Amino acid sequence: MADAVKTTVARLRAGYNAGVMKPVAARKAALAKLVQLVDTHKDEMLAAVKKDLCKSAFEGSLMELGMVRNDTVECMNEIDHWVKPQPVKKPLQEMTSKVYVQHDPLGVVLIIGAWNYPLQLTLVGLAGALAGGNTVCLKPSEVSPATSDVLAKLIPKFFAPEEVAVVSGGIPETTAVLAERFDHIMYTGNGRVARIVMAAAAKNLTPVTLERGGKSPVVVDKGADLRITARRIMWGRLVNAGQTCIAPDYVLVPKSMKAGLIAELASARTEFLGEKPEDAPDYGRIVNDHHFKRITALMAGGKVVVGGETNAKTRFIAPTVLDDVDLASPLMTDEIFGPLLPLVPYEDGDLNAAIHFITSRDKPLSLYIFSKNQRHIDLLTNATTAGSVVINDVLMQAGIDTLPFGGVGESGMGAYHGKHTFDTFTHKKSVLQKDQKMEAVNQLRYPKAGKYNEKALGIMTWILAKNEKKGWGNIPLYAIIAGTAALCAKLWGFSLFAAKLAFQRAVAAL
Repeated sequence: MADAVKTTVARLRAGYNAGVMKPVAARKAALAKLVQLVDTHKDEMLAAVKKDLCKSAFEGSLMELGMVRNDTVECMNEIDHWVKPQPVKKPLQEMTSKVYVQHDPLGVVLIIGAWNYPLQLTLVGLAGALAGGNTVCLKPSEVSPATSDVLAKLIPKFFAPEEVAVVSGGIPETTAVLAERFDHIMYTGNGRVARIVMAAAAKNLTPVTLERGGKSPVVVDKGADLRITARRIMWGRLVNAGQTCIAPDYVLVPKSMKAGLIAELASARTEFLGEKPEDAPDYGRIVNDHHFKRITALMAGGKVVVGGETNAKTRFIAPTVLDDVDLASPLMTDEIFGPLLPLVPYEDGDLNAAIHFITSRDKPLSLYIFSKNQRHIDLLTNATTAGSVVINDVLMQAGIDTLPFGGVGESGMGAYHGKHTFDTFTHKKSVLQKDQKMEAVNQLRYPKAGKYNEKALGIMTWILAKNEKKGWGNIPLYAIIAGTAALCAKLWGFSLFAAKLAFQRAVAAL
């Protein structure tokens, strides 16, 4: 098994070294193949996530394949612009030089997908990695085996083995693939495995992108519309049966609004799933028995006030609201990753108490604020740190590919989506290009007979020093004129023989 993994990675390395993905045309062709894969095998992939998670075609189409396709098309449409050298501001001494940033491929990259959105969280990264000119090793999660199998079957039909390869399997295969050297690793999943990935990457000084989760809080402000607030929160908690890294994890609510919010959450649940959620055809299930037991055990941390229905045989857990929660219990210390929603009341009007509660814990992947008061919105946004902030909605930030998606601190490092994925999988190479003219200028920086000229140091320090308010404040008018004349000569071919001669004599006189 380890030998097979080693052979797979070696083939990808050979492909990268041969430049199979370096030309932009090759990248576009690879992205077009990914779009074709999604379009022609949509039903097969949706059936796989249905089998793994009982995920509806609606959620699978929009939140899995739709996001993959949109990100891939965005890469195809924008890659010509993204790969162009990006000019940057030049200092005066380099006014005749070319100074720019060039995006280079990193090499062979590893993408370790997650089980909760097994298509999206594997293939969105693939799109950006291909756009960046890399060859890619995919490691789908073994916790969603049907989806892992379908990717292992389909990827070789569209990509050569030196372009993209899939490594399937569980812990032994993941261990084997992490033992190989990559140029970047992207991992989505829990903190325990994230630490294993980071430790393995450190052996080769491999950079990592870690997409975690954590406890994403909701703050309900005094005066918020409770019906709208409850409907949006409940929807965010029931999507994929709550198995979403940016799902609302707990709700901070003013004490006077708690009873009203509970009533509206119950009403929204009935509206969305009917009187018996277990019979709702499009409501998902928990991925396996281990997670079912883990989530049901978390209920002991609070009092069920809405829901609470479970069925171990089908791994069904209804959207459940809990009150009177024990703040020290696993319900409030661990990421829930299931359809439970604890309520934490705070004193009316005391937003600082809500802020302190959030900031005293790990930085969340997302923060949700429901408020009509812009001053309060600004206070909560600026006084807290989170991977993203959404006001008066939940989850929807993940569908905007112009926004970076990623965490901070315990909730992750690095970001992706759209161009941010391209940036993640490319190196920003600094380029300075000069010609071999006007060598006399360099006499100021060269030593002579092993010794630097102190007068030259004073002149260069004076010329290069920046003024705190005006930028290049110490550059005299005649230096600007001389520089402009030199630039004109370079552009239009004017002879500066006399000027050069005068400059040489001035330098020699130092």
